[in-house]
Amino acid sequence: MPKKNPVILSGDGTADPIDTWWWLSHKGTTTSFLCISLFALLIRSAVSMFPYSGAGTPPKFGDFEAQRHWMEITTNLPAIDWYRNGTHNDLTYWGLDYPPLTAYQSYLHGILLRTFSPESVSLFSSRGHESYHGKLLMRWTVLSSDVLIFFPATLFFVLVYHRDRTRRANSEVAWHIAMILLNPCLILIDHGHFQYNCISLGLTLAAIAAVLCGSEVLTCVLFSLALSHKQMSAYFAPAFFSHLLGKCLRRKNPILSVLKLGIAVIVTFVVVWWPYLHSVDDFFMVLSRLAPFERGIYEDYVANFWCTTSILIKWKKLFTTPSLKSISLAATILASLPSMVQQILSPSNEGFLYSLLNSSMAFYLFSFQVHEKSILMPFLAATLLALKIPDHFNHLTYYALFSMFPLLCRDKLLLPYLTLHLLFTLIYHSPGTHITLPKTKTSSFSFTSFPGYVFLLRTHFFISLVLHVVYLNIQPPQKYPFLFEALIMILCFSYFVMFAIYTNYTQWNISSHFRSADKEKKQI
Repeated sequence: MPKKNPVILSGDGTADPIDTWWWLSHKGTTTSFLCISLFALLIRSAVSMFPYSGAGTPPKFGDFEAQRHWMEITTNLPAIDWYRNGTHNDLTYWGLDYPPLTAYQSYLHGILLRTFSPESVSLFSSRGHESYHGKLLMRWTVLSSDVLIFFPATLFFVLVYHRDRTRRANSEVAWHIAMILLNPCLILIDHGHFQYNCISLGLTLAAIAAVLCGSEVLTCVLFSLALSHKQMSAYFAPAFFSHLLGKCLRRKNPILSVLKLGIAVIVTFVVVWWPYLHSVDDFFMVLSRLAPFERGIYEDYVANFWCTTSILIKWKKLFTTPSLKSISLAATILASLPSMVQQILSPSNEGFLYSLLNSSMAFYLFSFQVHEKSILMPFLAATLLALKIPDHFNHLTYYALFSMFPLLCRDKLLLPYLTLHLLFTLIYHSPGTHITLPKTKTSSFSFTSFPGYVFLLRTHFFISLVLHVVYLNIQPPQKYPFLFEALIMILCFSYFVMFAIYTNYTQWNISSHFRSADKEKKQI
């Protein structure tokens, strides 16, 4: 939790907090952004020097090989064969299972690799290719994706979100930029484990910024692109849908407003999906690759409802896969419904940000086939609200990282994990106005007011520290080889549930806060 800052006396005798961000922020947002961006790139480059998923572990290696293989397929086969099983494309070996925009991205990156390291994407013979030059180029493709998409989207969001700031709030803006660009979960997954989440998250972040500045058609285009890059972007879909619908219903011609946005969505999807719209079979061929229901409702030990409760309820044995699809869909909709209803009834920018957080957390906790990396979705939304819920954001960062701890250990990323943890802690607790500026009082509810909550939180934290040490130094019993993973999962899941309850309550309290403010204005 943020500590009280030491104070110094200004010229007029008033007490001002020591602001460690002043040297960076006093020249404006753009300068702060450029400086923090350079530092963020340095951190990403340093993490890129460590191993990646599946390094040196044949026959299928890991996510690094999957991304390289997609470059191999897209640069050597026509687009219509990218998702089709055949002689030159064995779908059992890292078959492409993301939407077409990911395939186009793989094609562009594959062209780069083919230009400078043709052997790294040659058909068949490049499987498991791990040359130094090839790995360097692969790492550069992720860095360039960050620079070209995620970083500009962050600047767009910050400029819109903080457009009404005072000069005193400059350090608050700089701190917020650092929280977004130095997101430890995203850095570890994209630049350590190896993925391109920065693209879909960057498009989503740009769509969020477009909502905040009132550009609804641009919002639809950008979010449609995000959905066409990674289907996990659907975690945010209920928030976008309910917020835009709520705004359209308040206009003179709501049907016309909805039609305009619908056309923007349809046109965007048609453009991106065009190679696969010439036949129904081709279209459904791609769709079938995006929903791998045959893998079951969960894999590994992810801190969501299905995996955690499977310790007591054997979901896979009690229900068939079609039944579990229906049950998880119903549970996800029910968990998302409160935040959706609130935005339809009372759409607001702040409520929209909470809705993004609540809908993505609902998907993480209850949807079908969730991975540990899926925590990136609710964590991005929480990062945007870091100045509104600083204490909860701090705790969520810790448990989001901890939920991925076993995965990162398997990838031999322990040192980057610990280093980024420390870096986040130092930046988060740095003295400045981001701590001392008053937060909007939209909710009087806080878990800290419950007897025993602080003790529970400290106990949670202590157990997590013990589990870190135990996981690294002690072998689990042979009868329960995944005992420690299960304990980590239970601990993180319990915090995520408490966090989701708090943020849902806070979102609903926003509308009552605005109503009471309106009443006060009328009385005046």
